[in-house]
Amino acid sequence: MTSARTATVSAPHHLDIREGGVAEPGIGEVVVEIRYCGVCGTDVHGFESPELLPPAVFGHEWTGTVIDAGEGVETVTVGDRVTVAVGPPCGRCTMCRSGSADHCDTAFAEANGVTPDAPPHGGFATHLTVSERRVVRLLPGLSDEQGALVEPTAVTFRAVRRTTVPLGSVVVVQGGGPIGLLCAQHARGAGAARTFVVEPVSARREAAASLGFADVFEPGAGFTDALQDATGGRGADILFECTGVAKLLQPSAELIRRGGMLSLVGYTAELSSVSYGDWVARELRLVASLAYSHQDFLGAMATLASGAVDVGPVITGTVGLAELGGVLADLGSGRTHHAKVLVDPTG
Repeated sequence: MTSARTATVSAPHHLDIREGGVAEPGIGEVVVEIRYCGVCGTDVHGFESPELLPPAVFGHEWTGTVIDAGEGVETVTVGDRVTVAVGPPCGRCTMCRSGSADHCDTAFAEANGVTPDAPPHGGFATHLTVSERRVVRLLPGLSDEQGALVEPTAVTFRAVRRTTVPLGSVVVVQGGGPIGLLCAQHARGAGAARTFVVEPVSARREAAASLGFADVFEPGAGFTDALQDATGGRGADILFECTGVAKLLQPSAELIRRGGMLSLVGYTAELSSVSYGDWVARELRLVASLAYSHQDFLGAMATLASGAVDVGPVITGTVGLAELGGVLADLGSGRTHHAKVLVDPTG
């Protein structure tokens, strides 16, 4: 039996790294040898409060190679390079039967790691046995590093797709972390004429600038003055809120022009206070996006393959499993310089 190493959270701020055998693939399952797994803000929350996170979600940005396949597997073969995904619309759930396949309940449950066939751990491991529905072949030419960023790229691809960015729009992306940097690139590719990136951490502002964004600011009067100058005092056409900071919701809304769009991409479990009258008086539009569909993964890979989205400046470090705990603590400190850290489980 193939030996595997796996990192899981056994208690708040405590990782267990265990050795064990790789589960044999059952019907419709594959075994993936993990090459990289990205560290996400959700993983930080799971490290701090493991009771809130399904085990399969701790390490959900992985890529690797299929090394074994169970009976009935049809979409991939041994030797294929793959990335994590959700399956196509199931066609059987209530959402699919009502014509809302883009919100398939089965795919949404897969994205949240709560399907009956969810694995007992995520991709912070050397190997992972998963349903065939949870993998998709990488497009030829994509690097392993790009493969590890397909999942967050799919998150932001969906957010921009759902928001709809009219040609010539003035866009603000609040938060220059991985999700913000990817969201800004999708918005630019969708037709934004000018994209402002607002981020307090200088290293992340530098990453935004290296991606070709000229309007990169730390929060404050310098940014708001520049936005007002660029729009003749109207405000942004669209603001993508990528921080997930509850107290920023109303201040974000106030940066948007009358009739403009607030797109919620960051996630928070905290309550937010907003001015109901302000939103109504200015006829603000609101769209929210969480997770992704199968088509978002296909679209995300296409943007990476075409060069429309560059993940190079987003990746700021690579560590082994033994260093994962320190990285999670650093990312949760609020003082990190990192954007996206990759875990090489063999390192």
